[in-house]
Amino acid sequence: MRTLEQIKQASLITAIKTPYLASGEIDLATYDYLVEQQIAAGVDGIVVGGTTGEGQLMNWEEHLMLIAHSVNKYADKLVIVGNTGSNNTREAVKATEYGFASGMDAALQINPYYGRTSIAGVKEHFKRVLAIGPAFIYNVAGRTGQDLTPDIIEPLAQHENFIGVKECGGNERINHYEQQGIACWSGNDDEAHDARHTYKAHGVISVTSNLIPGLYRQLMDSKSDALNASLQPLISWLFCEPNPIAINTALMMTGAVKPVFRLPYVPLSAQQQAQGVTLINEREEHDIIGQHATELVEQEVILL
Repeated sequence: MRTLEQIKQASLITAIKTPYLASGEIDLATYDYLVEQQIAAGVDGIVVGGTTGEGQLMNWEEHLMLIAHSVNKYADKLVIVGNTGSNNTREAVKATEYGFASGMDAALQINPYYGRTSIAGVKEHFKRVLAIGPAFIYNVAGRTGQDLTPDIIEPLAQHENFIGVKECGGNERINHYEQQGIACWSGNDDEAHDARHTYKAHGVISVTSNLIPGLYRQLMDSKSDALNASLQPLISWLFCEPNPIAINTALMMTGAVKPVFRLPYVPLSAQQQAQGVTLINEREEHDIIGQHATELVEQEVILL
């Protein structure tokens, strides 16, 4: 396992997509292809079973298997972050213990969602999971309904296992934290370039890098307003519906993964797909995971 300081050097972490077979099982061969493409593009780490990887649609057996598989095959090449968070503290504790037993470098921990708790309860939740091992705290109020404000994060940052924050609250907040020495990774792909080069974020935990990892590597390594501006329409399209609907559709349109969705996710509409084909195919094929995009054939899409 890596030290906290080693983990903090990871500027580009991909929230990796989980692909499926027509049987509904996880497609490990395609998963390995996706991960190996990330490695080839210079990505520093992956989040396994995050929102993009549909951890919310997995049972814990699948979830922990995929973390263990990722550690076994790629721990020497990537920082392996297991999304072992839950709105159920007991489940989060148990999953996190298993994830570290499997050798993951860090956990991604979220505040309890849907069955929201008090601020005191949020603090106790994070106290329990941070005690187990190194963790990124994930603040995404649009999904949890509860913002992790600085008065919550700043005391947590004193914990020996606190790595930093995946922050979706915008670059001004990232700047505030980084000025205090609290490491931040942007959770907003459209803001990540400026977060890194203007507001001094440590990096990004990205959805878009599933599709164009090499271009995101460039965005993290060097300030390039031109490249950043050119990618904004594609990034915007990838969030035209709640994530991971568009990234799923995109990787199916490029042939990178089989056209299999776990419900409640379904493909983008024909009109949305047509927009995506244009935006994806503006890129050089070698910059895309898969090949140049075509719209999905409706009869070939499997919904499970």
